[in-house]
Amino acid sequence: MKKYIFLLIPIIIFAAPQIPTVNLSLSAPTSPKQLVTTLNVVVVLTLLALAPSIILVMTSFVRLLVVFGFLRQALGMPQSPPTTLLVSLSLVITFFIMQPYAQKSYNNAIKPYMQEKIGYEEAFNRGIKPFKLFMLKNTREKDLALFFRIRHLPNPNTVDDVPLNILVPAFMISELKTAFEIGFLIFLPFLIIDIVVSAILMSLGMMMLPPVMISLPFKILIFILVDGWNLIIMNVVNSFK
Repeated sequence: MKKYIFLLIPIIIFAAPQIPTVNLSLSAPTSPKQLVTTLNVVVVLTLLALAPSIILVMTSFVRLLVVFGFLRQALGMPQSPPTTLLVSLSLVITFFIMQPYAQKSYNNAIKPYMQEKIGYEEAFNRGIKPFKLFMLKNTREKDLALFFRIRHLPNPNTVDDVPLNILVPAFMISELKTAFEIGFLIFLPFLIIDIVVSAILMSLGMMMLPPVMISLPFKILIFILVDGWNLIIMNVVNSFK
């Protein structure tokens, strides 16, 4: 009989003397405290909507995705692996790299806040600090100074003196430059293969045959023999300070 108990759920709900209601009506705030509470809710909802984009620009995702894009172009296969697969792989490795920072943020900020030991402002400052340290370690001083000069701000002395609206764009520029440097190193061996194949075809008088058709199988074969995915992921992950 126990497996038929779920059939009584609709009867219990409709037979309940009081059914809780949800009020979704909007009304003007009647006090400053109520206005502040409403604004806090709006800010939280906005941050939740922008959370995926914020996470992507403050983590290792940009470098990983750009490097994988360079690898796909260097192999001569613009459509393989598909973009969805490269994005998913970048996300998985990003979670792997950022896990220690996220764990530290949880222990120092979210956990005490849920236990009502600290306020939300202090929780935010504590929670964002590990990610700021990560971004500062991987941001070039030249890129950071660029945005400080644009805003005419004094040089920072501590991590807390670096605002996020300056650190995030400086971090993204540094990530793009580093990703292009890694992409250039990835292109070199495949470029040599293309040059060798083109020279051989010209020496044989087969100038009408596209070199890419001949070099592509050799690129894939060499990439498999050297365990390319292992080498690239290991070096990209180790490139983060």
